[in-house]
Amino acid sequence: MTMRYGLRIPSFALGPRTVTLEAMGRYLRRAEDLGFDCAVTIDHLLLTPPAYACTWLEAMTTLAALAGVTRTIRLGTMVLVLPLRNPVYFAKEWATLDVLTGGRTILGLGVGWHEEEFALMGVPYRERGPRTSEAIEVLKALWAGDGVTYEGTFYRFRDLTVDPKPAQTPHPPIWIGGGTQPSEKVYAQTVSNIDPVLRRIARYADTWVPHSSATPEMVTRDWAKVQAFAREYGRDPGRIGRVYSNFVWVLKPGERPESAAPCFKVYSGMDLDYWKTYYLLGTAEEVAERISARIAALDGGVDHIVLNPLNWGLEQLELIAGEVLPRVEAGR
Repeated sequence: MTMRYGLRIPSFALGPRTVTLEAMGRYLRRAEDLGFDCAVTIDHLLLTPPAYACTWLEAMTTLAALAGVTRTIRLGTMVLVLPLRNPVYFAKEWATLDVLTGGRTILGLGVGWHEEEFALMGVPYRERGPRTSEAIEVLKALWAGDGVTYEGTFYRFRDLTVDPKPAQTPHPPIWIGGGTQPSEKVYAQTVSNIDPVLRRIARYADTWVPHSSATPEMVTRDWAKVQAFAREYGRDPGRIGRVYSNFVWVLKPGERPESAAPCFKVYSGMDLDYWKTYYLLGTAEEVAERISARIAALDGGVDHIVLNPLNWGLEQLELIAGEVLPRVEAGR
C-alpha cells in the first residue's frame, strides 16, 4: 500500500476571526497540488478545557461547504463523536455527503470523552462505547441494503430503507480513533481498561487512529492487542490500516520553540513543555524523525500521515510538504 499524506484542518471557531470559506478553499486547493490525499476535521460541541482553548466549526456543515471549493482531496472527520448522533439520521446525512462529493469522504469515528456534551444531548455518558458499536452496525446495514431490521439494546427498527446509499461501496472508509494516552493531565480522567476500545477498533475499523499524544510505547502495546483481538473476530489484522496524526509546527532554522506559543495558544490550553513533549514542534529534521519513530512503533505499517497545522497559512503547508514529509522514513 502507498503511503498517503493528509491534513487535519485548523477549523477553529474563533468568532469574527474565523477564517473564510474562500481562504479554506485556497488552502486546500494548494494542498491538492502538493499531493495531500485527505483533509479531515475535529468534532466538538463545546469548549473542552484544558485540552482545547477553542471549539471547532460544526463538522458536517464544514465538510459540505468544503466539498464545493475543492476538486480531488478526500474530506472527512478525525474524529466525529458518533454516539451523540441518531445513527439512522446520520446514515442518510453522511451518505448524502458522500454522493455529493463523488465518493470523497472518510468517516472517522470516536466515542467522545467530554461528559458535559453527553449530558446536554441526553445521551448517558457510560453508554457511549456500546452505543458506538451498535451505531456502526446500523450504518453498515443501512448502507448495504434495503428493508433492514435491527434489534439492538439502544437502537431498534424494522424493514427500514435509507436512500441515497453512499457512492463508495460497501461504505466509506471507517477510521476509528482511540487507545492509550497520557490522559490524566489533559482530561482529568483515567481509563482503567482500554481493552473495550481496542476491541471495537479490531472488530469494526478499516483504519485505526491512535491518539496524537500517545507515546510510541503506548501505541506499540495497543497495536499488539488490536492484532490479537482482530484474530479473535476472524479478521486479518494486516488489513487494518493505521494512521499517524499530530498537531505540528515547523520551526525555521534559528527559530526558538517559544516562537510557536502564540499559534498553539489559539486552540490549546496546555503549556510549552506539553506541546514540545507530545506534539510535533521542531525543525523539519526533528519533526520528520519523530514521525518516523511513530511509524516504527506501528510495525512500519502506517498507511496515512495526517498532520494538523495550527493556522491556514501556506508557509507551514509548504514546509510540511517540501521539508518534512520527504525526510520521513515511511512504511509500506
